[in-house]
Amino acid sequence: MLFVAALVAGAINALAGGGSFITLPALLFHGLPPTVANATSATAVLPGYATTLFRFRRDVAPPAALSLLAMVAIAAAGGITGASLLLLTGDRAFSAIVPWLMGVATLIFAAAPWLKQRMAEREASTPVAAVALYIACTYGGYFNGGVGIIVIALLGLLGQTRLLTSVAMKAVMSATLTTISVSVYALFGLIDWPLAALMASGAMLGGWIGAAFGYRIAPRWHRIGIVAIGSIMTVLMFLRV
Repeated sequence: MLFVAALVAGAINALAGGGSFITLPALLFHGLPPTVANATSATAVLPGYATTLFRFRRDVAPPAALSLLAMVAIAAAGGITGASLLLLTGDRAFSAIVPWLMGVATLIFAAAPWLKQRMAEREASTPVAAVALYIACTYGGYFNGGVGIIVIALLGLLGQTRLLTSVAMKAVMSATLTTISVSVYALFGLIDWPLAALMASGAMLGGWIGAAFGYRIAPRWHRIGIVAIGSIMTVLMFLRV
């Protein structure tokens, strides 16, 4: 079950993201404690970010307002802050918060086209956008679900309009913050390594399948499917609390 969940998540992440909507609930229903499930889920999807970054390496280009080094530093700072918050809140608080986080992430995913359009019409000042990116990366370090969509939307505030460039920069930031947060989780023994390895292999295979065949699916139907999955998982998480 976990391998199949990771395989589907890898295919989803190869397109628009949202794979954590599947891997985290699967690990929770498998019986892992909430914080361990979250840490193991983040570890499992990390190789997929590296694969995406490799595919789009020629499109990596930061927005004019911030350098690549600044973007990586923001992602790293957010990753360590978010991971530290997870350690501080513990299982009980995270278990109560995660259904709400999944619900918010699903709404953001559903509203992504509208957000991109609205944000393309205006540009925020560099300090405001940088703070917003830090908050988004902190959210990603705490709970990985939906962070890519948030980052892409915020890149629009910095004037980045080319989709492939936004996807490439999202991969840079997601890979950075997840690597940092996973390192913190590992340091404090939160990762179930056998399950993470099993699911990472599934996610990598799913990413290859998604990259090879996923673009045959109309983006509209792909988005509808992700929103449906996120909605169902959110309801199940609320019922589980």
